[in-house]
Amino acid sequence: MRPYRTCALALLALLAAACGEADRQWAGSVTDSAGIAVVSNTADGIWSSSDVWTLEEELRIGTLEGDPEYQFGQISWLAVDAEGAIYVLDSQAQHIQVYSPEGEYRQTIGQRGGGPGELQQAGFLFMGPGDTLLVPDIGNRRVNRYAPDGSSAGSFNLALEQGLPLLFKATSTGIIAEQVRPFSLPGQPALENPQDAIVLLEPDGTIIDTVKTFPSGGTFSLGGPTPEINIYSAEPIWEITDELQLLYGVNDTYRIGVYSSDGSLERVVTMPSEPKPVTDTDRDAVMGYLEQTWLDAGVPAQTLPQLKSIVHFAETFPAFSFISSGPVGTIWVQHVQPASELTEEELESYDLLQDAGARDWDVFDAEGKFLGVVSMPPRFAPRVFINDRIYGVWRDELDVQHMVRLRIVGDLSTGTT
Repeated sequence: MRPYRTCALALLALLAAACGEADRQWAGSVTDSAGIAVVSNTADGIWSSSDVWTLEEELRIGTLEGDPEYQFGQISWLAVDAEGAIYVLDSQAQHIQVYSPEGEYRQTIGQRGGGPGELQQAGFLFMGPGDTLLVPDIGNRRVNRYAPDGSSAGSFNLALEQGLPLLFKATSTGIIAEQVRPFSLPGQPALENPQDAIVLLEPDGTIIDTVKTFPSGGTFSLGGPTPEINIYSAEPIWEITDELQLLYGVNDTYRIGVYSSDGSLERVVTMPSEPKPVTDTDRDAVMGYLEQTWLDAGVPAQTLPQLKSIVHFAETFPAFSFISSGPVGTIWVQHVQPASELTEEELESYDLLQDAGARDWDVFDAEGKFLGVVSMPPRFAPRVFINDRIYGVWRDELDVQHMVRLRIVGDLSTGTT
């Protein structure tokens, strides 16, 4: 009878575990602070093991050799039209390559230059109304517009005199959110208490509103007698949703505010976070990356010591790296990736811009309740979330870039509570 008894006990244990998973409840709390909901999460998510979303690769575009129409120098951003066609901005070539939903090359839009429809320093692109492509270009001080057939549809000016555009994001309807930072040139007095602004623009460039102003981050300080680069300094991190909600937080603490379209704070989402110390390995990896970047840009080797002297490091890493808006109103927050946690092989090709964020992302529902963690593929950086698809950039072992489309595998209804 002992084998039967053992099997019965094992079955009971499995049933108990299944019931426990099915009855899993959120362990956090919501309190009211002057009409603002403060959502305090614990490290325990709502998802059971059967609820956790996973990711499945369904399309990869890119090659090291062969057809140049499938080669990329530096993929900076991606966009997807109503049909599912994929637009890949290559910031190295300063053109946009277009592919069918199945990954077949269709056409190339734009080229380097200053004429109509040409690009100089384009790093973002978005899909506007009627599949009109919007491409901010700081070098030409404008946002280029392209018709669905790829022809130039005019442009509107960027007001750089108001500050340097650091980051662009957009809604699915083509509303552009632009982060603008005031700056002073090297040798000029540093600005006192500089304030960044997030400005909303219509697809034709008309200013809608300034949704938020906030103290500028400290990573770069160009004014004053000596410029400074402060690695891992606290920076404002934000996202704009299709409902024009602003997700905003300064990443020295794991605290994210959810602002309504009129700029009022509605909710604060918090998670426990233990600061990770910056080690010598982390500093060495960053300095190695910066030195190689400067040399590749043509900086004389004898000037490297002077450049290295302006680089400083924070004592600890930020609490998080990035914020994205996901399907069914979910909020995705990327973990940081210390170089000291990478393997020796990974450190050989360390890229500060690509490797600062970790594979793991915390996922919260629309109310800010912690659901669980989704892990991205190694060496993959997401760019665009569209329904249950994630479009991003993947680097192979030779650092060759590819456009990759992932599908979220799981019941999307588990993203709502």
